Amino acid sequence: MTTTELDHHAPASEAERQEFWARAADLLDWETRWHTTSQIVPADSVAERGPQISWYLGGRLNAAVNCADRHVAAGRGDKVALYFEGEPGDRAAITYAELTARISQAANALTTLGIGKGDRVVIYLPVLVETIVITLACARIGAVHSLVFGGFSAEALKFRVEDTGAKLLVTTDGQFRRGTAVPVKDNADQAVAGDNNIEHVLVIKRTGNEISWTESRDLWWHEVVETQPREHQAEAFDAETPLFIMYTSGTTGKPKGLVHTTGGYLTQAAYSHNLLFAHPEESERAQDVHWCTADLAWVTAHTYEIYGPLSNGVTQVIYEGVPNAPHPGRHFEIIERYQVTSYYTAPTLVRSLMGWFPDGIPGNYDLSSVRVAGTVGEAVNPEAWRWLRAQVGRDTPSGIPMVDTWWQSESGATILSPRPSDTTFKPGCASRATPGVSVDIVDASGTRVAPNEQGNIVITQTGPAMARTVWGDPHRYYTSYWQQYVQQGWFLAGDGARFDEDGDIWILGRTDDVINISGHRLSTIEIESALVTHPGVVEAGVCPTPDTKTGHAATAFVVPLDQSLVAENPDAATRARQEEFTATLRATVTEQIGPIAKPRDIVFVPDVPKTRSGKIMRRLLTQLFEGTTLGDTTSLQNEPCIPELDAICTARRA
Repeated sequence: MTTTELDHHAPASEAERQEFWARAADLLDWETRWHTTSQIVPADSVAERGPQISWYLGGRLNAAVNCADRHVAAGRGDKVALYFEGEPGDRAAITYAELTARISQAANALTTLGIGKGDRVVIYLPVLVETIVITLACARIGAVHSLVFGGFSAEALKFRVEDTGAKLLVTTDGQFRRGTAVPVKDNADQAVAGDNNIEHVLVIKRTGNEISWTESRDLWWHEVVETQPREHQAEAFDAETPLFIMYTSGTTGKPKGLVHTTGGYLTQAAYSHNLLFAHPEESERAQDVHWCTADLAWVTAHTYEIYGPLSNGVTQVIYEGVPNAPHPGRHFEIIERYQVTSYYTAPTLVRSLMGWFPDGIPGNYDLSSVRVAGTVGEAVNPEAWRWLRAQVGRDTPSGIPMVDTWWQSESGATILSPRPSDTTFKPGCASRATPGVSVDIVDASGTRVAPNEQGNIVITQTGPAMARTVWGDPHRYYTSYWQQYVQQGWFLAGDGARFDEDGDIWILGRTDDVINISGHRLSTIEIESALVTHPGVVEAGVCPTPDTKTGHAATAFVVPLDQSLVAENPDAATRARQEEFTATLRATVTEQIGPIAKPRDIVFVPDVPKTRSGKIMRRLLTQLFEGTTLGDTTSLQNEPCIPELDAICTARRA
């Protein structure tokens, strides 16, 4: 089965949908074919449990074999699987044959360390070849992996180690970040110092940092893994075998560990990757070079940087560092060097690039290879969308196709997106559901909302990649996602959205990211989008704060291009410039949305707090502005900015 043989139009009936996903599963190699495509036992309001979802019942396969071995067996072992580029400039080209051999070594090492089917392995690594190798080695032997962002604190890592009950932690001596070697092992040591099931800490020597060492517990990767045989006999597992645990981020409450299983997840990852990023002509796909810029611990990277591209035998780029090291054009150098054809990134990065290159990307970078670009993480501001399409796609008269994708850790794969083959795109519009799934926008009672009216987006027909439960807390799976619309059997995504007059869907952000000003419900993203149209704004985060007159007011945290405007205790001259720019920005919002939307307060800051997926944590902004107790900050990708913002807000309240 090839992707071009699949109908990319939405199936019209449930029988056709089942047939569609059955044919999509033929993109994979199965040792034993399934006897039933799917079986879903509805959520139960009395028992307060979520639906019991199963796909490809009776089917058996191995995820690692599908991502590596089978391409070697098909005669494509010499094809490059991974172009790795480290932040210091070190590079490697790893073929599918070499990748298979390294995964086999790691699988043998895991077995030697007593890791087997169902055991959990926590992976606390930056974007390295070894990160993908150990991830797929876990899948190869049936162990459950949980990747943790290498920039997370010891506290965040500790929670994940203890919550999963992991037997093995994989980490590094350090990682390169913004031109320096950042220590990592100390965080790992703190995380495993308490009551847990960790038996070994496997350490990759990346930076050469001096590290503490616990004999018998700590092991070097090069001594344990690279000495193993380069062949391993893989076993096929039931399609519903747990593959990984993905933790969501949040400002309140502990993170939720979403459990994804093997056959359904891998099917939807492979299909949707082809739909969104592959060359429309299958004969041309050998030249595809995919680059998803996400950290490997994010669900986007699981689906569109590990399992999707590799199951399809695609060449892709992985980059260890930050986008502005040693200079802000690093991403464009990489695109040119490896002739990247699909570039998938976060709106927050696009906004940063806009700030670094206010006059556009310099013409000396050859970006002509890029055929399609995409965004993910949260709704992209129209201004950032236009910039990415026109600047990265400057060699195409009308700009390159844009896949503005909307999906979640829970869905496992893209739910809404334009198609690269579309002839008309709407800046910032997620468009419509991908084939095989369906959505609606409804009010609290489940009635579809009228065009241009905000409602709750719900997934009315989930895909095979849907998370099956919350690790160790199935009741939370029910209450978080299924309880509100249990009678209809719909998944509550937690995002607000609206239909336009054409029936296309616009995502408006989290439903709690809505500001009610004098009875007017305003999306924070819409106000942020207005602010970033000003060339002096790099990024903006808008949050609701109490107002005695209007109920709530919009408060904006703005990252200005001119960082001299950021000051904890500004002098008179700086304060005057702040007030002048504040007035300009309030006028900008008034012009684009209306006076009701203009921020009451604008705070100039060096950064805004974001999750690892690039979502702005607006509830934290409210808490910082008001000086109330902060929610959990351990899951932020830029946690060090919090004390700076707190100091600025404290000074304002004084």
